[in-house]
Amino acid sequence: MNVKAILLKKRWIHIVVAAMLLLAMPLSASAARGDAKVTKDAVIKLDGEAVTLSEPAMTLNDRLFVPVALIAELFEAKKVGWDKVNQQTMIETALGDTIVFGDGVPVVYFNGARYVMDAAPFIENGRMYIPLRHAAELLHATVKWNKEEEAAELATVEPAIVSAEIPLADIVKSFGTSEAELLVRNELKNADGIKAGTKLRVVMPSIFDKPAKPYTEQDYKLLAKITMVEAGYESYEGQLAVANVILNRAKDARFPSTIKDVIYSGKQFPPAHNGLLDKANPNASVLRAAKDALNGKNNVRGAVYFFNPKVSKGSFWSSLDVVAKIGHHHFAE
Repeated sequence: MNVKAILLKKRWIHIVVAAMLLLAMPLSASAARGDAKVTKDAVIKLDGEAVTLSEPAMTLNDRLFVPVALIAELFEAKKVGWDKVNQQTMIETALGDTIVFGDGVPVVYFNGARYVMDAAPFIENGRMYIPLRHAAELLHATVKWNKEEEAAELATVEPAIVSAEIPLADIVKSFGTSEAELLVRNELKNADGIKAGTKLRVVMPSIFDKPAKPYTEQDYKLLAKITMVEAGYESYEGQLAVANVILNRAKDARFPSTIKDVIYSGKQFPPAHNGLLDKANPNASVLRAAKDALNGKNNVRGAVYFFNPKVSKGSFWSSLDVVAKIGHHHFAE
């Protein structure tokens, strides 16, 4: 029996979906949640026994999503919490890891670090749905697609325990990882503290290869302030759109490349020059919108202008290609 067989204690969950490889194709974070469909024929088996879903699984762009409460329960999470203000689900896993999923936000927080998923969670009928593959990996499980049975097979994995018989080098080799990756996964600076009896998390979530672009607290506060001044009276969606216009500009070669320079250059944002920006006190909705925008939630992709058509008139504004109308503002390329 090899090391991996000794260390692994597996539970199999078979999620059977008719004629669909639900884990293969990526999902754009901008995909409309209205396209999500209930998967009535999804069957979950735990330890060989069928589990009745209190809420159905859903598919979106050939990806399988499950209610966060269900997947957390299946993997025996210690705690699941809901942040109503920020529309976030927080999970404390059985192994003590912390996960934060945001509605429509492709970035997930894992033990405080930020990573980009290729499928964003969404809320349907008052429940948050999360991508099965990412959720399972973060909950320390492996995921495999069984083509013959047309099933997604998830296996929970027990932490590896270092011992004289199973040293660190054997664990690294058995799980096909590296010492550096194990250190990152277990939040260790070096291997000096790894001794006999040390339990190591060994499942490497695929998102570890996709760290999110960092941002500074100064960038966050500045983005929130300009959003408050320009759209504090608008809905969250309108605030998110304004924040994204600034971020879209920072990615566009026609404009400065930083949030600060975008805001303070030119005449698009008068509050940056008349003192209103400095006095702004962002509310909770604006703070959420700015943070979500920095974490990749974008409802006006490509838009680098916004304007109130009742105020901004003339050939320049009328010549723009409007991509969205939210509240009092039009958003244009």
